[in-house]
Amino acid sequence: MGFNNDWFARWTRLVRHRWVDERHSKRVVPPAMIERLRSRVAASERRHSGEVRICVEASLPLSYLWRHAWGGEAVQAVMRQRALAMFGKLQVWDTEHNNGVLIHLLLAERHIELVADRGLNAHVSPIQWRGIVERLGGSLKSDQVEDGLTEALAEVSALLVAHFPQASTQQRTNELSDEPVIG
Repeated sequence: MGFNNDWFARWTRLVRHRWVDERHSKRVVPPAMIERLRSRVAASERRHSGEVRICVEASLPLSYLWRHAWGGEAVQAVMRQRALAMFGKLQVWDTEHNNGVLIHLLLAERHIELVADRGLNAHVSPIQWRGIVERLGGSLKSDQVEDGLTEALAEVSALLVAHFPQASTQQRTNELSDEPVIG
């Protein structure tokens, strides 16, 4: 019986991820919201030396789903691996002060990952990160995506300002795009 339930859950997840596609992401995060979020990221980054990226993906790529469905990897581990891959792909790891942060949403699972580079992560406890994720999760459950992302961005910004404030005498270089990635 356990095998059948496990197989059914994996099959259901596979179908859900194939069903939810980029069109879903674009409905959840329409162009006007993308522009407002871009503007909020830019305003945030004027206050600190960090870089923040927002990434909203509809579903996992098939290669990640295969790892879970047939490779036996736990779905939580697979989703974390995807967020880490996007952290690298978007070059959030490659900032001057090693203080980039990725806010990653996976809509098919309603899953949230915050990935912070080692410079900031050294100053922030897992409990603090978990709190931000939980509050964002609550907003997503009540379909308040923009409010949730805005609040998460504000909380991440506050941590960056506390640990990596922008000196008024420094000219800030924007190392990464402020535009959210929607896919």
